[in-house]
Amino acid sequence: MDLKGKPFYLQNEDIQWVKNTLESMDLDAKVGQLFCPLGMNDDQTELQDMLENYQPGGIMYRPGEGVGVQSTHRYLQENSRIPLLVSANLEAGGNGIASEGTYFGKQMQVAATDNEEMGYRLGQIAGREGKAVGCNWAFAPVVDIDMNFRNPITNIRTYGSDPERVLRMGKAYVKGVQENGVAASIKHFPGDGVDDRDQHLHISINSLSVEDWDQTYGMVYKGLIDEGAMTVMIGHIMLPAYSRALSPDIRDEELMPATLSPELLNGLLRDKLGFNGMIVTDAATMAGFTMAMKREIAVPKSIAAGCDMFLFNRNMPEDYKYMKEGIENGILTMKRVDEAVTRILALKASLGLHRKQQEDKLVPGLDALSVMKCEEHEKWAQECADQAITLVKDTQSLLPISPERHKRILFFSLGDEVGHYSSEVSYRTLVEQLEREGFVVDIFNRENLDFSWMMTSIESLTDKYDLAIYCANIVTMSNQTVVRINWAPPMGADMPWFLQELPTLFISTASPYHLQDVPQVKTFINTYSSSEYVYEALVEKLLGRSPFKGVNPVDPFCTYWETKL
Repeated sequence: MDLKGKPFYLQNEDIQWVKNTLESMDLDAKVGQLFCPLGMNDDQTELQDMLENYQPGGIMYRPGEGVGVQSTHRYLQENSRIPLLVSANLEAGGNGIASEGTYFGKQMQVAATDNEEMGYRLGQIAGREGKAVGCNWAFAPVVDIDMNFRNPITNIRTYGSDPERVLRMGKAYVKGVQENGVAASIKHFPGDGVDDRDQHLHISINSLSVEDWDQTYGMVYKGLIDEGAMTVMIGHIMLPAYSRALSPDIRDEELMPATLSPELLNGLLRDKLGFNGMIVTDAATMAGFTMAMKREIAVPKSIAAGCDMFLFNRNMPEDYKYMKEGIENGILTMKRVDEAVTRILALKASLGLHRKQQEDKLVPGLDALSVMKCEEHEKWAQECADQAITLVKDTQSLLPISPERHKRILFFSLGDEVGHYSSEVSYRTLVEQLEREGFVVDIFNRENLDFSWMMTSIESLTDKYDLAIYCANIVTMSNQTVVRINWAPPMGADMPWFLQELPTLFISTASPYHLQDVPQVKTFINTYSSSEYVYEALVEKLLGRSPFKGVNPVDPFCTYWETKL
């Protein structure tokens, strides 16, 4: 490894710190550096026990109130002998670590602007707001390519299906976040989005040929490595064509997800793509990892295969024991451990964590939290929403709507999944804005439906309403197998059976692919996120006060000809 070269760029004194630190560590300390557990609580007694017993190299917490998250990070850094890598899923903005952080927008929303400046601003906000609570490592950007519209996990987390746009946006994010002292982790190598399954649930497969992979995912990863991305996160995803090309004698039953594949980690990522930085596994709690081989073998094998850091644990004492036993029984050599720990320390040095520790500046003071949702960041989020919202089709020339022509609205909410760690805003925000504009909105009640609704006459429906609006917020989440519309019983009671009689508008604030389930809808809009900024911009466009500017980052027609009508 080249500690003076990309992406570390260490000076002699930094390299000396890495060497001195490595030499001062016993086996337990080295093994501890290999782990990045998920922070489960903020109890200082338990945090101290974790630091003393395992000496982890990093940690990640889910989003919480900024003051509390910052305080926990400060305690961890003040009580860790070697500074910690503090990570967060900063995919959509500062909301990835602080509940009051700026929700700039899902990556596909950013891509829909087709403006690299928005990708850069996303990285800037992630870096600034992440740094404010003590984060120094972003598990972002997602540079998967959303080739398969049926994939249940990539979807709006990606920059879309065009490799060139994915690369442009990914580069912009990396530049923005790393300028703020936060390392980027491009993910999920060797690339999700080809399969229609989720690696959280089982090993998934990137089935591209060597040539096709080189021209798509390979082009993206090479471009981002050349850009200086500091870390790569490895998915529990097989790439059979490359495994067979690099290991011609490999049998089908020997094919492994990239997290356990030496040929993909070393032959492809290190040697062919030239990545010199630090490699981290994706969460080792995911079934794509746990189902690959026995855990007592898989834990040390992931490092032996070429990963440098092990993300999350099913059981920290057990995984720590498995790692040490792997060294004892020869699965993992001390030479490989030292290589991995050296890269971990080099990443810390490249971020200046050793100097910040000496100056007591690893975690800033409370005043740093003022950057959360600051005026500039909110203005940027508003501009991104304005540029991203995409009119997919309006073949009935419905838009713009107005209280004069469409005063009485029958409103259907589908999904509206506002998760525990989500910054999504409820559809009621949109309803309230429409009501302020003079519309009268009747929200369809999906609960306690009976056959009386199914017997509604067309005349009574059109006498009562001027317009139907569907707002779908069916978000991608790990551990779900599809992102599709499930209509309410009985007999799909809330489906738009009336769209030939009552003008119907469909808005998706999450998945851009719902035309597969409502192909006959003639007016369809994608917003990609459901933030306050998006709803404000959406109403302006619905009323014709602002033009639609978004450029489709994927094929929203899902390859079906009839969805375009």
